[in-house]
Amino acid sequence: MSGSICTVLRLVKKGAEADIYLTTWGGSRAVLKIRKRKEYRNEVLDNRIRAQRTAREARMISEVKSFGVSTPLVYFVNQENFEIYLQYVGGMLVRDLHGVAIVKLCERIGRMVGILHKNGVMHGDLTTSNFILSHGRLVILDFGLAQHTERVEDHAIDLRLFKEVLNSAHASIVDSAWRSFLRGYANSVGTQRLGQVLSQVSVIEGRGRYANVV
Repeated sequence: MSGSICTVLRLVKKGAEADIYLTTWGGSRAVLKIRKRKEYRNEVLDNRIRAQRTAREARMISEVKSFGVSTPLVYFVNQENFEIYLQYVGGMLVRDLHGVAIVKLCERIGRMVGILHKNGVMHGDLTTSNFILSHGRLVILDFGLAQHTERVEDHAIDLRLFKEVLNSAHASIVDSAWRSFLRGYANSVGTQRLGQVLSQVSVIEGRGRYANVV
């Protein structure tokens, strides 16, 4: 194993849950994700949680491929060190594309998210930073918060987060991008399910408005 891994090259991203590094695996560029210690948790409990979540994330990344959803390949999982070695995917984050391109891609994103939900998977962190356009292929990243669930409420949380991201990071195109997303989502889950999820999104938004007033 040691012969396949080179020294970490550089830190790419520091996150609340994990740090991301650019490295190599088997002579190819790779990404190393290391789940971080939570100081407020008991160390034994924290290690158990991090090991479980590391293994679950790797399984999720591999599982959704069977749905026809593009994700990076999982090269190796080290539960003891809370590490996942992943395929490096070159391309442009959807977040960094121009407005017209984002609007068009939102339909594909919506279709992809719909496929996940139809198969009982909630992503948990739907942002335009977690989709990358690679040679025309749309790849979804970061399943660190993903879980198996068929609950309408959980799927609505995914949609609500994506809508919030559009509103904050892509305000000039939020309406057209959201409509595009919903077209793609409905294409995967059907209009009846779309209506159920959107109804729950409205409930979540209502709670937020009430909290702000109070």
